[in-house]
Amino acid sequence: MSDVVKEIPIASDHAGFPMKQFLIEQLKADGWSVVDLGTYNEQSVDYPDFIHPLAFRINQGEYKYGIILCGSGNGAQMTANKYPHVRAALCWNLEQAILSRKHNDANIISLPGRYVDFQDAANMVHAFLTTPFEGGRHQKRVEKISTIIKK
Repeated sequence: MSDVVKEIPIASDHAGFPMKQFLIEQLKADGWSVVDLGTYNEQSVDYPDFIHPLAFRINQGEYKYGIILCGSGNGAQMTANKYPHVRAALCWNLEQAILSRKHNDANIISLPGRYVDFQDAANMVHAFLTTPFEGGRHQKRVEKISTIIKK
């Protein structure tokens, strides 16, 4: 590992908890310092209670990237995308994870804990964290994401 600290927050609800635990071990093995923002077991919880704190930290620039999970990934992604500097991408396969970085400069990956194989999820996270944003023609589009047009 280089001198650069690789630190990443991760959060889930109860449905994403088993996958989150698997991903934490994978990330640590790859040299990441993982900040686990919960939940910490499979007891039923409300995903916004765990996703909001992570998205807030990304929005504030405390972390460059984050990982969120819930059963389908949808609720987690919708919650995170309430923040103007968050671009959370719901990913179900490797190509989506790669394109979310290349074309959308996504800074949070949202995963469906109940519908994706754990190793596939780990592969998506790895691709997400190592794929650079292409910029260029995509830059102006990304800038328009947080712009509210009043017509």
